[in-house]
Amino acid sequence: MATLVTDPYIEEELLERRRACRGDRFDEVWDGVYVMAPLANVEHMQLMGSLSAAFISAFAKQPEVRVFPGVNVSDSKEDWKRNYRCPDVAVVLPGSRAIDCDTFYFGGPDFVVEIASDYDRSREKFDFYAEVGVREMMLVARNPWQLELYRLIGAKLILVGNSDPAGQ
Repeated sequence: MATLVTDPYIEEELLERRRACRGDRFDEVWDGVYVMAPLANVEHMQLMGSLSAAFISAFAKQPEVRVFPGVNVSDSKEDWKRNYRCPDVAVVLPGSRAIDCDTFYFGGPDFVVEIASDYDRSREKFDFYAEVGVREMMLVARNPWQLELYRLIGAKLILVGNSDPAGQ
């Protein structure tokens, strides 16, 4: 169940507690609304680390390729904290349209991974990722297990392939 907090004192106290335990590391802001992602469980963290390591290894001979286990991505250069997402893994290739702004990328990385968790809103991020120009996205669904690959076609991320453990 979502909770809307309109009392600024309660909001600040809640955010301070979340920062203190580092639970805010992957929180996001969607068009001015602070979105607290569910805390990642161990399996989620393992997948995030393993996928990041796999991409780092795959691009080891290309040091200009940047791989991030979580990075801020915004559609605004000046007021970026008003609208940003934090994919679980992001890959930025040389010549990317994504601009490194130190604490965030303005524009989409070339490839992102979202690992779905209970109560998260991974699928609701597709339009944002398409708008910022993410070229490809992999969704790791865990219940049931399935990998879904999306490609930016026109102005939408379109499913171009999927795979599940049973090979169906």
